[in-house]
Amino acid sequence: MRLCHSDFYDDQREQRQTIARDLFERLCEDVQFLENTVTGDESGVYRYDPETKEQSSQWKGPTSPRPKKGHQVRSKTKAMLLAFFDSEGIVHHEYAPNGQTINKEFYMEILRCLHESVRRK
Repeated sequence: MRLCHSDFYDDQREQRQTIARDLFERLCEDVQFLENTVTGDESGVYRYDPETKEQSSQWKGPTSPRPKKGHQVRSKTKAMLLAFFDSEGIVHHEYAPNGQTINKEFYMEILRCLHESVRRK
């Protein structure tokens, strides 16, 4: 029997609902549950260059005039940002190199780095 496209999405929706119910039940049983949870997301972001290297290294006093800067221009290419956070904020973030295929091996390396970040925290 071959599944059609909508059956695939129906199955995914059911799995997400089951997981959400399980997480809600765990939260009801243990209010500290979310404090021990790390979650993540990935998003395509543009890079901005807000100031030159020379401008960022200049010392400026509170009464110094603001330096003149050119208009910020976003990069034409997007970068993939992977961010992991807990109840207190970001635990680990990383940009995927341009052209990097997001596959199992890549994610395993990211998870090793995440594990180290959580361990240090």
